[in-house]
Amino acid sequence: MSDVEEKTRVTSILSPKEANPVGRGDCLVTIYSKDPAQLGKRYVLDSSPTTIGRGHDNHVVLDSDSVSRRHCHIERSGSGWMAVDDGSTNGTYVNDDQISSAVRLQSGDRVKVGPTIFKYLSGSDVEAEFIQTIGAIMVTDGLTQAHNRAYLTEQLEKELQRSRRHQRPLALIMFDLDHFKRVNDTYGHLAGDYVLREVATLVRARVRQNEVFARYGGEEFAILLPETDLHGAYTLAEEVRARTEAHVFTFDSHRMPVTISMGVAVVVETTRDAEDFIRAADTKLYAAKHGGRNRVAY
Repeated sequence: MSDVEEKTRVTSILSPKEANPVGRGDCLVTIYSKDPAQLGKRYVLDSSPTTIGRGHDNHVVLDSDSVSRRHCHIERSGSGWMAVDDGSTNGTYVNDDQISSAVRLQSGDRVKVGPTIFKYLSGSDVEAEFIQTIGAIMVTDGLTQAHNRAYLTEQLEKELQRSRRHQRPLALIMFDLDHFKRVNDTYGHLAGDYVLREVATLVRARVRQNEVFARYGGEEFAILLPETDLHGAYTLAEEVRARTEAHVFTFDSHRMPVTISMGVAVVVETTRDAEDFIRAADTKLYAAKHGGRNRVAY
């Protein structure tokens, strides 16, 4: 994925108290951005329309090549707000669906503009929802809705202690997308984002409640499996690999072949800490890639 810095600023956006003296204020909250400093930033919808785009005359300015100069706007409609695309080159998405006309927003909806994802908050409990959203940002990757790397590391340490204390099996799967740079270079970064979300959706459908699925970074993911031995972890990894290979990935009328390589490791006596455990699974992942990709190494 591109590491192009994305800078966001707001013009004429009031603070929550200024926008609504009783503590309410419909708003957009940044839940995903290439610039970590933008995560959690709130934009109160105090003017209609509130414009979003690359041009510096917009209310919300997104400095990204995939964002049009005047990309979209949020306009008031009765007691609520509508998202409207302004003929952008790459489209505006609400809950992963590209909009072709005005779409009425419901509280909790996600609005994607280029690489940036906003969450729309509205209602009498908007402040509580904002606090809850900020809490989710701390442990969740906004693009894929998988847990983030920090949460994975925290859970790894806890499960390692539990595994040692009770002499219980613990497995870790690390995997990444094969030739992912080729997807971005050929179809664009929005297509790459789509592929990451689709793969994450496939994995979440298979992961159980006591297991941890996380985006480790870029196109690399991890699945932490308590109470699971090597055979069980391999079986899950092979199922996920096969489901990914069989899945139809289509973005903007382009069908893209997608496969993943996976590495599986289990806790052994020499496993010292979370970093050591990750390194063991990563070693197997690299073996899968060097062995021809689209396979599981364990």
